[in-house]
Parts: sequence; structure tokens; C-alpha cells
Amino acid sequence: MPSPSSTHLVLIPSYNPGPGVLDTVRAARAQWAPVWVVVDGSTDGTAELLQALAAGDEGLTVIVLPENRGKGSAVLEGISRAAAQGYTHALTMDSDGQHPADLIPAFMAASQAEAQKMVLGKPVFGPEAPALRVNGRKVSNGWANLETLWMGIGDSLYGFRVYPIAPLIKIMRANRFMRRFDFDPEAVVRLCWAGVRPINIDAPVRYLSAEEGGVSHFKYLRDNTLLTWMHTRLFIGFVLRLPMLLVRYLRS
Repeated sequence: MPSPSSTHLVLIPSYNPGPGVLDTVRAARAQWAPVWVVVDGSTDGTAELLQALAAGDEGLTVIVLPENRGKGSAVLEGISRAAAQGYTHALTMDSDGQHPADLIPAFMAASQAEAQKMVLGKPVFGPEAPALRVNGRKVSNGWANLETLWMGIGDSLYGFRVYPIAPLIKIMRANRFMRRFDFDPEAVVRLCWAGVRPINIDAPVRYLSAEEGGVSHFKYLRDNTLLTWMHTRLFIGFVLRLPMLLVRYLRS
């Protein structure tokens, strides 16, 4: 097992992922320490499975929230506790097995080399990826790049990424949004506005079938409505920040 880092941790928000979450956590632990899992009010019994796993592993911490609050809220809970313990960066990854645990060391190394930046995974899709999901994210990516004057967001939705904790906490505590599915895209846009530049690294993404234990909580109408409202808010914020962003763009 790897030696524990005093600055960078892996943070896994988890909501009803099914027993496959144990494989995800074990894969992450094989690559990094510490690993924290924030159980976001799961009702599928995985909280107990994860707590049992953590009982025999000093490098694994499991935080159980009493009710489902949303991915962004789970991340905020985790990074707030991490900051209190002196951690400066968190690599977030999904609990459902879609993200490549074997790339954790490379992402952490990139973050350690340029600690003031965020490291974003740029998804490489396999043939099993739903075309609707692959093509639909292009809309969100286009808006995110416009809203940041093309600061270099390779993908706004892929949640495998390393955040500097302090600016992310500041941003999240300053507004009441970014608490659910809108967390990932709004986080990168607002961090860009705050001057946190992105580094993009290609990373494969797996879409697991139901037979493979795949679990999806994505609801097409609900979540796309949420993203539309989010980009409406962000575009208004972009217009208000445009003079500052133009100055930064011209100086870059």
C-alpha cells in the first residue's frame, strides 16, 4: 500500500452505488492514501459495507451523512473536514467504477508540481458510451468555455479531477448552488473566474452495464433542466465579470 500523503487525499462521494463500490475503493486505496468516502445518505447497505472495510484499513475513512444532500454537498462536507486536518488538495472520483483509479498517482503528481492549478480529467470514451451522453456534454462544454473565455476547460462534466481545497471551499460557501449534479461544471467555471487555471489530462471513462453492476442516477430531463438553469446563472455572472476576464485574457 502507498505511504499516506499529508497534503493530497482521494475523496469519493457515494450515493447508492451498489456493492461494486468496494472494488472502486479498493482500487483507489491500492494507488493512494488516504482515501475518504462520503456516504451521501445511501439506503442500499453500502455504508455498512464501507465501514466494515475501513475498520481494517487505517488509510480509509468513511463519513456517513444522515440523508441524501447531493454530490456537491457531499464534496463540501469532505473538503471542509479535510481542510481542518491540514489537507490542501482533493482528487474527486465517482464511486460507481467509471473512473480510472490507476491514474490517481499521475493526477496527484501533476497537482503537486503545479499546486495552484486544478487538474481535470478529459474523458476518453469507449464504444459502450451512450451517444446521447457523449454528444450532450458538448453543449455544457461549449457554454463553460464561453463563460471562462476559453481558459482551457477540456471537459466540464468529468468528475475525475484534483481541486485545490481552499479556493473551492471559499467559492462554495459564498453561494447556495453547486450542491447536486451541477457541482462539477459550476466548480470549474467559478474556479477559473477565481484565477485557478486548469491542467487537462486524458482519462478513460467506463459506462458499466447493469449486468456489470453499473448504477446510474442521471435523469435526463431533471438533470438537463438543472444544467440549463446553472448555465443561465453562470452566463449572467460571466457578463458581469467580462471586463476582468478580458483583461486577464489579454495578459495571458
